[in-house]
Amino acid sequence: MSVNPTGGRDGMPSPLPRPAGEETALRRVWRMPRGLSLLTELNNNIVGVWYIGTALLFFAVAGLLALVMRVQLAVPENGLLDHGTYNQFFTVHGTGMMFLFAVPIVEAIGVYMLPAMLAARDLPFPRLSAFAFWAYFFGGVAFFCSLVFDAAPDGGWFMYPPLTSYEFSPGINADFWLLGIGFIEISAIAGAIEIVVGILRTRPPGMTLDKLPIYAWSMLVMAGMIIFAFPAVIVATGLLEIERAFHWPFFIAAKGGDPLLWQHLFWFFGHPEVYIIFLPAAGLVSMMVPTLARRPLVGHNWVVLALVGTGFFSFGLWVHHMFATGIPSLSLSFFSAASMAVAVPSGIQVFAWIATLGAGRVQWTAAAHFLFGFLFIFVLGGLTGVMVAVVPFDWQVHDSYFIVAHLHYVLIGGMVFPVFAGLYHWWPTLNGRLLSERLGRWAFWLMFVGFNVAFFPMHLSGLLGMPRRVYTYPGDLGWNVLNLVSTVGAFVLALGVLLVFADMARSAFGGGRKSPPNPWNAGTLEWLPNENYATRSIPHVTGLYPLWDNPDLPREVAEGAHFLPGAPTGRRETIVTSPIEAKPQYLMPLPGPHWAHFLAGLFTAAHFLCLTVQWYYASLVPAVLAVAMVMWWLWELDKGADSPPQDVGGGWRVPVYVQGPANHSWWAMVVLLLVDGTAFACLVFTYVFLWTVSPDVWPQAGQLAALPGLPWLAGGLALWGLSALAIGWARRSVDRNRHGGVRLGLGLAWIAMVAGVVVDAWAQIGTGLSGSASAYGAITYMLVGWQGFHVGVMTLMLGYTLARSLAGLLHAERRVTLDNTMLMGWYSAAQGGAALLLLHLFPRLAI
Repeated sequence: MSVNPTGGRDGMPSPLPRPAGEETALRRVWRMPRGLSLLTELNNNIVGVWYIGTALLFFAVAGLLALVMRVQLAVPENGLLDHGTYNQFFTVHGTGMMFLFAVPIVEAIGVYMLPAMLAARDLPFPRLSAFAFWAYFFGGVAFFCSLVFDAAPDGGWFMYPPLTSYEFSPGINADFWLLGIGFIEISAIAGAIEIVVGILRTRPPGMTLDKLPIYAWSMLVMAGMIIFAFPAVIVATGLLEIERAFHWPFFIAAKGGDPLLWQHLFWFFGHPEVYIIFLPAAGLVSMMVPTLARRPLVGHNWVVLALVGTGFFSFGLWVHHMFATGIPSLSLSFFSAASMAVAVPSGIQVFAWIATLGAGRVQWTAAAHFLFGFLFIFVLGGLTGVMVAVVPFDWQVHDSYFIVAHLHYVLIGGMVFPVFAGLYHWWPTLNGRLLSERLGRWAFWLMFVGFNVAFFPMHLSGLLGMPRRVYTYPGDLGWNVLNLVSTVGAFVLALGVLLVFADMARSAFGGGRKSPPNPWNAGTLEWLPNENYATRSIPHVTGLYPLWDNPDLPREVAEGAHFLPGAPTGRRETIVTSPIEAKPQYLMPLPGPHWAHFLAGLFTAAHFLCLTVQWYYASLVPAVLAVAMVMWWLWELDKGADSPPQDVGGGWRVPVYVQGPANHSWWAMVVLLLVDGTAFACLVFTYVFLWTVSPDVWPQAGQLAALPGLPWLAGGLALWGLSALAIGWARRSVDRNRHGGVRLGLGLAWIAMVAGVVVDAWAQIGTGLSGSASAYGAITYMLVGWQGFHVGVMTLMLGYTLARSLAGLLHAERRVTLDNTMLMGWYSAAQGGAALLLLHLFPRLAI
């Protein structure tokens, strides 16, 4: 337990100078590798810059594809691109912007900015962040390279079946999307877990939740949305890829499937994704507006509630994209109302920003120009969003260029303009130099004018009947001038983006003016003096704007007068605080540079690439190597209580190792189980949905013989229950340091889990059920396979835990590994039992 017997007022260290040797120790342990070894770095300052740079690179590539498409559409009956190439460009452009730029860059900015805003040394899982980046980098490069080999996906960025199923898309084009995007979304989930645990557990002492910066709130809500939204698209891509590979008919109507199942799963992810993209950008705006207006944000608490409300409402909007699919009128009314209601929390934020700017004296920087451009464009996009929430109007403009215009007004106005404002605002934190204000203003006006010239005419062409996704059109429909104007505007917009990139390159190579320590006189912690180790000491926070509350704080922090002014354990480390009151709880050692995460990302990307090109046996080699790399990086993380409690300042003496719910990895495992549970819920939804649309392919009255007997259900439940008991036995044994009981419990749990899956699979096979014959067989075996996947995961976790025990690294005071294995094991047992009850009882009750 942490203790504070001698601290000053409120546990804050006294602002006294510290020994110089402490800063020397910090510099030593946080020193960056040189040369090729730089690839092993984990520091968020480095990984975050790589992440942002890669996202901007993919943005540029996807933008170039858009320019080629606009040239194709500039005049009627243009022959620059044939329909196949245009479809590939269209799909890669949309996919690149949505999946490889929009979500990654907001996570990348979070990786870079959050530790600075929280005055933490780093996020709690640096190797996970670095692995997520390298997986994203290698996967994204492979995805764009598919264009070179004429193998790029061509089914649209939404990949609707049956067009993308094996019958109509027999090549590997669709597989690049399904496997590549599914893989990249896993990387995004890894980033979300890092962000949630980082915000809740690595805040500076004193930063209670009511003092949390708005940007951190926006990232916390965004990460929560990823946790509950992204599993749906991962499940959807998995189902479609299995349909393509094994002909299991999840989406084929003739065999009981339904293409609308894809739309439900995809848009359950897809509409929250719009707000996953917008909320972090809104958080950046809520940080910049008070600084530029020189006053606190008006309605801070209301803005926080608006962020949470937007996240909540966004999950009730997915049918907003399906008004033209023939769904019942009651559903239309509900989702139409929800689509209008979500405008309320967005409006609260807009009014708070306007009120803050109006009450202050605005600094007319380049960032301020981009912010005002954002307000204008986003409000217009929101207004057209309310228009398409009206069902009759949506029927009129559905799948027309009006929707293209609305989408870009919301996404470019709502995310790209705030991100570019953020680049100009926070660039000095990167290299101590300012971007050019003159070039920034030129870039803004080119982007603002070019954007509106490019996309506003699309509202009109859509109302005139121009459909989306067409590669050419006749010249007598009245669209010619509008399309030519849009093309000119797109190139003006691109010129503005090019100016920003040129300005960034100029500054990166030493150009531009040096920046003062806090050029905009901001009040938040990211403007504290910063090195590779972040701040010299972690400050005690007493308000929302610490630098305004205490103008001497930068000097105090630089002198090491606050928490953790050195490296007491001789390693990289940061303070873990309590999730609500932000009181110091323990000192968390952080890993240093390592090759494992880089190689794990490389081999994981290689595995998915081999699957995409159908080198199934060859894919096993990188898969095994990726798992080995992950095991390598995990092995050295759990060092146990190898250091005594340390003095971190203010009289706080905290342990270096804790177990159970206090440990940050326990929190991460709980968040991961929320992701896992959401994916399982999507599979349950799939099962019930397919039954509602095609009950005739399910067993009918008088066909009970087609179902496994109830003894199979009882046997399966007993085996899953036995596995849970065995894991609990191992947990109790480790508390008593009975190592034989630990190993026996782990082995028994694994045997029971394997037997549970084998028994259920054998029971279904024994009925003659075929996965390719009907949707009932497909989803039944999919659920059994899902449990098999968990047994595979548990095989690795149980084996790893057993190896730790055999190596003498698992005992009563060192059991974090077993705690995490226990959580996953108990969850797997509960999920296995739930799946058994669904598969065996639902068909009987439904007859």
